[in-house]
Amino acid sequence: MAGVGADGGGDTEMGGWSELLNTSTKLLEQAAPTPHFPTLQRNLDQLEVLSTKLKAKTIRAEAPSQSLSATRLLAREGINAEQLTRDLKSFELKTTFEDVFPSEATSVEEYLQQLHEMAIVSSIQGAQKDNLQSFNNYMMQVLEDDWQKEKRDFLQSLSRLSTLPKRNTNLAGGLSRYALMPSSASSPQASSGLPAAEVMPIPNKTINDSKSSVYAGVVKDLNDARGRSLPFSPATAFRAAYESLSLDATGSKSVTMQKVWHLIQALVGEGSTHKNVSRKMSLVVGARRHLEWGHEKYIIETINSQTALAALGGSVGNLQKIRAFLRVRLRDHGVLDFDASDLRRQPPVDTTWQQIYFCLRTGYYDEARQVAQSSRAAYNFAPLLAEWITTNGAVSLETALTASEECEKMLRMGDRPGRPGYDRKKLLLYAIICGCRRQIDRLLKDLPTLFNTIEDFLWFKLSALREYPSASSSNVANEGLVPYMLEDLQNYLNKFEPSYYTKSGKDPLVYPYILLLSIQSLPAILYLSKEVGEEGYHVDAVHISITLADHGILPEGVGSGQKMGVMDACAEAASIIRQYGSIYLRNGNLDLALEYYAQAAAAMGGGEVSWIGQGNADQQRQRSSMLMQLLTEILLRDGGIQLLLGPSGMGEEGELKKYMMDLRSRQQFLLEAAHRCQEAGLYDKSVEIHKRVGAFAMALQTVNKCLSDAVCALAHNMSDGESRAVALIQSGNEILETARYSSEASVQDKDLISEQQIVLRQLEAILHIYRLARAGQTVDALRETIKLPFLHLDPQSSNVSVDVFRNLSPHVQACVSDLLKVALNCMDNVRDTDGTLRAVKSKIANLVASNMSRNWPQDLYQKVAQCI
Repeated sequence: MAGVGADGGGDTEMGGWSELLNTSTKLLEQAAPTPHFPTLQRNLDQLEVLSTKLKAKTIRAEAPSQSLSATRLLAREGINAEQLTRDLKSFELKTTFEDVFPSEATSVEEYLQQLHEMAIVSSIQGAQKDNLQSFNNYMMQVLEDDWQKEKRDFLQSLSRLSTLPKRNTNLAGGLSRYALMPSSASSPQASSGLPAAEVMPIPNKTINDSKSSVYAGVVKDLNDARGRSLPFSPATAFRAAYESLSLDATGSKSVTMQKVWHLIQALVGEGSTHKNVSRKMSLVVGARRHLEWGHEKYIIETINSQTALAALGGSVGNLQKIRAFLRVRLRDHGVLDFDASDLRRQPPVDTTWQQIYFCLRTGYYDEARQVAQSSRAAYNFAPLLAEWITTNGAVSLETALTASEECEKMLRMGDRPGRPGYDRKKLLLYAIICGCRRQIDRLLKDLPTLFNTIEDFLWFKLSALREYPSASSSNVANEGLVPYMLEDLQNYLNKFEPSYYTKSGKDPLVYPYILLLSIQSLPAILYLSKEVGEEGYHVDAVHISITLADHGILPEGVGSGQKMGVMDACAEAASIIRQYGSIYLRNGNLDLALEYYAQAAAAMGGGEVSWIGQGNADQQRQRSSMLMQLLTEILLRDGGIQLLLGPSGMGEEGELKKYMMDLRSRQQFLLEAAHRCQEAGLYDKSVEIHKRVGAFAMALQTVNKCLSDAVCALAHNMSDGESRAVALIQSGNEILETARYSSEASVQDKDLISEQQIVLRQLEAILHIYRLARAGQTVDALRETIKLPFLHLDPQSSNVSVDVFRNLSPHVQACVSDLLKVALNCMDNVRDTDGTLRAVKSKIANLVASNMSRNWPQDLYQKVAQCI
């Protein structure tokens, strides 16, 4: 009963609450809004949320009292609440064996099975993670490569038209005024290899235009010097031209184009000679000399930055510079041996090997030999070093074996305690002398931090390179000394992507610089030629190609892994130079196009030797073929004949004589060029070239062909036919007049000229008939038509069948059908009083009928049928 009452009381209470809520709602609806209080409306859900928040505040307020109650409860049971709190803070859950391996694994086999399963799951998860990471890396690399390609293509498309200057453009367009640049053929600087004064840069121009301007002047001087068999140093001239632009005055890049040009100059060996070495090893020596030049600059900069510590004083000798550098470099190692005054005190630091190494590294070979000979520590090394210096690294087998044994001894011994790193220079020097691949690889493997810069690393590798003849290579291998070859260095460097060297494009010239140092000149040129942008590296690539091709060293710089012959390497360079020159050609600058085309042909022929005919037969043939092709391209352009041939003659007064000395060669070239002009429809140029050569009959034949086309056009009522025909007849008459007084025409030529003169007069007669017919003088037109001897239309003559086309020129034959139609049209407008016209019509009908194989036009058949 009590429970029932309680439930009834609860229902009553809920009913009261509901009634109260309804009343409140009604009051709220009826109440007028007051301006003092905002209108508030709450539904049941909002009230529930608010009540929950109030309850939470109440609980937080009651929390301290509950905490006190809990503390009293724990104290009543004898538990220290503070100690319990500290213990709970340091409480740690550790995994038990059963948590990892279920208790059911009671045997060793089950344990191993579960362990195997867990290892598999773990390896699968790790592989999935690695695969996902590799996939993400690959996709990012592909995305980056695509972006770089798109960016390069976009920049190339923007720079394609503005790469080279056009003729007669102002400076605001960023293009240079080549028309204002006088020829430097007679400049005294041409023979010395220095750029002429006219190639000084013009301000307010882009880098591309400035480079193109100064480089073009050097190319002119180079061609002029080669054409006159004068000495010229292209690398020196191009470097001086580039330095005149002052483009590398500021910048944070480690490799600049100025540095690259110095390397090119060192590679080709301008100003120095390397005796008793092959061409490839000469390039290696040049690369090494360049690195030594760079290290000398570094030493001087170091000394100047630490003048007090270097203590160079007034000494300017090379050995004094090395010792001043060592004072700075070894400042934390104590007193150095060359500075020690009292040997009874603490022993000074022995710098013998340091001095020898840095003397060699800086190119001070005599000083290195001097230090070795004067030192007790390097007494046995001195003769080995002397031989290495004398032979440019090509030491004898006995010397290499001696150095190899010393290397083996040091590698087994390692660094001496208390003298870390000092004997490393000795190890490097002996490794350079022996040149053994196995020992060099072991040295770099055991001492990976041996070199601070890639220049030091490459200098060591280039110094240790060997090139043994095939006859002695087997003996070297039998002795266990497999030489370190240039291909080994190239293969090692090519393992890394270009982005590794360029730091993802931040230092773009490092990669081609490394390629050039490792004698991979062609890959370096190809890489630079694709770098189309504001820096103009593709312009530099063209002129580096010219320099290397002129010295004939491109075949030696193909690089490892490139299956390319001598002609392939030359063809690659020639293609780059030709493509560059073709831009000048398209822009109408024929002068510079000719200069670069000449260099492209010279590159195909082996460089400087092709100018004097000393290349092999295949190279000479390739050069001649390419030169004729390129000169023909220029000849076909407007102004090309004037440039190559001059105002008169076959090139004696033009540029052609510079590239073709022999008169017969020029004549043959011009005849082939005239034939090309005819094939291309350039009949005016063909006629002009034939006139220059003295082939007047061929020139007349071309004029007659064009005149025949003009007469046919006039017959079809084309407006320009008559004016063209008149001009062609005048041109033919001029040719006949020139041929009459020419001493070059032989008897046979005069016979051919007479034949073409007859054709010219026949076409001229047909033209006269068309004029009369168009003027309405039909009787005169008919009279002149009947007079034509080759048609046999005279009504007084017999009706004997005659093949009128047997000896008739094809150019006249093409006009016969239109001429017959004109004659028939004229007869329609004339009365036949004596039967003469009927006789003429009959002869025309017989002429058409007896030559049905000529496929007469249909309207002629219809006209003849109407007249019969």
